Amino acid sequence: MEDFGDWAECHQGRICLVTGAGSGLGATLATCYAQAGGRVMVNNRHRREGEASAERVASALRGQGFQAVADLTPIDAPDAASTIRAALENSYGGLDTLVLNAGINGAASRIATMAPADMAQVMAVNFFANVALVQALLPLLERSAAGRILFVSSSAGLHGLYGRAHYAASKGALNAYALTLAAELRRRKIGVNLLLPYAQTGMTEDVPAEIMARFSPLKVGPAALWLTSPHCPATGEMWIAGGGHFRRALTMETAGTTADGFMPAQGPAVAKAVADMSEMRSFPDGEAAFRDVLQAVTG
Repeated sequence: MEDFGDWAECHQGRICLVTGAGSGLGATLATCYAQAGGRVMVNNRHRREGEASAERVASALRGQGFQAVADLTPIDAPDAASTIRAALENSYGGLDTLVLNAGINGAASRIATMAPADMAQVMAVNFFANVALVQALLPLLERSAAGRILFVSSSAGLHGLYGRAHYAASKGALNAYALTLAAELRRRKIGVNLLLPYAQTGMTEDVPAEIMARFSPLKVGPAALWLTSPHCPATGEMWIAGGGHFRRALTMETAGTTADGFMPAQGPAVAKAVADMSEMRSFPDGEAAFRDVLQAVTG
């Protein structure tokens, strides 16, 4: 079992909310923050009879001498955002770190046969519930000396995912929302980043166990702890983490070419120039990307 006590310099005493933390990656992240000295709220809906999973995680952490409380609010329930905010204020009096981990896969289905209700459900949990939480909790983060938001997303939102269009679309929307939020909050000193994990959880049950054994959720912990650290200057970044391997994801554009009066015979040459990746570049936002095209057109 890895110990994240060395991160106490970054997270000691900080108030952290982790959604979807009753099991899997969320529970691991809650444990990471607790071991690093954080005061953690473990959020997860209670689906069955018996002890709630969030309370089980929080109780185990308290038994080890860490600070943790449970919250059983489903993030997509009516008034969930205000309920969770009230729970944070009652338990800890504020918020420093918001980790938006809760999400669902949705039923596997090709686009042609996907039920609209399935798309709506995945978007409701994976996207709209997170939007509501951000808006409700921003006032608490603004009171923090170093407010941090971490969206747990997926590479499906970058590349698509066969049979999971609803999941990929929800994560793509989340990525765009988080990057916009990072730009808007940059001057307010609130860091906003995205973590795109590969980890052995309930969502990876169809991957051979001998492969996923190398992808313990604990291997994702350091990336989350760094991206939400007061010492981390990054904002608006997407990090991929899995099996102890870390990389950054960027949306890139080629330099392209200008082809006024583009005719069919020019198609192959234009396509080749458009695909030339030798001068790839990224942009801080959509406006900057447009200015670059404007410069190419007007000179």
